[in-house]
Amino acid sequence: MGGDRVYVVLVTAPPGDAERLARALVERRLAACVNVVPGLRSVYWWEGRVEEAGESLLIIKTGASALERLLEAVKELHPYEVPEAIALPVEAGLSDYLEWVLREVRGGGCSGGAEAG
Repeated sequence: MGGDRVYVVLVTAPPGDAERLARALVERRLAACVNVVPGLRSVYWWEGRVEEAGESLLIIKTGASALERLLEAVKELHPYEVPEAIALPVEAGLSDYLEWVLREVRGGGCSGGAEAG
């Protein structure tokens, strides 16, 4: 894996924007795979009061080499003024899958297809 590390990045987005964000991140080779989980309900503080919103959760798999560019792209493409984007390092996993993630975000290697997500 060459010292690169796999990260899972969590991003919430309005349901109408989640698919667009997911596709853009994968097409730009900033993510090997993005799972879109619909039906999320978020409760949060915003500008001094409690707000609620229906959202989708993006579960993004990427490598350390693409992480900063991925976060910049989320900020650029996201409709929120302050989008949620939290990167969590992967401590362990199936080595074949982790290697696939790193290959895909580097823009090389074989395609993992739908089964790899």
